[in-house]
Amino acid sequence: MKVGSRHYHTIWLNPDGRSVNIIDQRWLPHEFRVVTLKTVDDVATAIRDMWVRGAPLIGVTAAYGVAIAMAGDASDKALDRVWNTLHETRPTAINLKWALDDMRGHLRGLPEAKRRDAAYARAAAIAEEDVQLNRAIGQHGLAVIKQIAARKKPGEPVNVLTHCNAGWLATVDYGTATAPIYLAAEAGIPVHVYVDETRPRNQGAQLTAWELNNHGVPHTLIVDNAGGHLMQHGQVDMVIVGTDRTTAHGDVCNKIGTYLKALAARDNNVPFYVALPSPTIDWTVHDGVKEIPIEERNAEEVSFVQGRGQDGTTVQVRISPEGSPAANPAFDVTPARLITGLITERGIAKASAEGLKALFPERK
Repeated sequence: MKVGSRHYHTIWLNPDGRSVNIIDQRWLPHEFRVVTLKTVDDVATAIRDMWVRGAPLIGVTAAYGVAIAMAGDASDKALDRVWNTLHETRPTAINLKWALDDMRGHLRGLPEAKRRDAAYARAAAIAEEDVQLNRAIGQHGLAVIKQIAARKKPGEPVNVLTHCNAGWLATVDYGTATAPIYLAAEAGIPVHVYVDETRPRNQGAQLTAWELNNHGVPHTLIVDNAGGHLMQHGQVDMVIVGTDRTTAHGDVCNKIGTYLKALAARDNNVPFYVALPSPTIDWTVHDGVKEIPIEERNAEEVSFVQGRGQDGTTVQVRISPEGSPAANPAFDVTPARLITGLITERGIAKASAEGLKALFPERK
């Protein structure tokens, strides 16, 4: 995707062949900052403190973290150490463990002398695979948007509601939930996006709105609790969100508040889709509510908000009384029964064990 006139991925290898650059998302939309990650500690901090975020991008960043480790010490001990260090950073997004397992499995059988180059090659391949998976998701989701557009009056936009940021900033490029939207816009299909602000970190207001604005996609920022009202009044044609982990039975773990959107969509007969690349499916988990660990983040994310002051500087301000405790569960689980379909790189699956296995028969 483009920032201004320049095309960017969210992570890329530097000319030194060792360090990687990322877009530091903490400062968006007010400041565009690129940061260099040179060490495993840099990578761990970037993932844990959400300089990068979004399940696919977390996975790719972790893969490059393994490569950076191998550039310094390619021993089995170092390989296990970087796996443990990075795995502890974010417990919910399954792509993190998937990428770390992939890298360790790929490197374990190689001589130490070959691990450095093999690690960087494999990390680059995972990054490129993410781009292709997301574009394929976009093509399958585009078919849904086309079907809705065919029922609309000429020139009337398809109104899409999305939650959090499942855009290109959450992946390497295209995004998951946004990929169909971008392809629809490029195909000349009128589309309009209602963007949930997504408290407490405001990824919708700060990231999704910034993306759509840069790409020229019509959109409207709304508070998180407005979605149900819009659905009641027929202003939403479909909901599409991303996911940090999807169970083998089709339950979806995503940013906190997703479950409430699914309930409102079901009550108002609005299609509710989840866009996901297959590495986001955890085939070992069956009951999302009972089995997926939900990350509890720092309460200060609830008590403070970040924005641009009147003097143009980026500041944090407290919005709650001193001494008032806050809880901050970062994700919730939407049961499969509330989901219209899972948009994957292989097509749209019913949110069920049977639906997923029909698209991924090798998992049987």
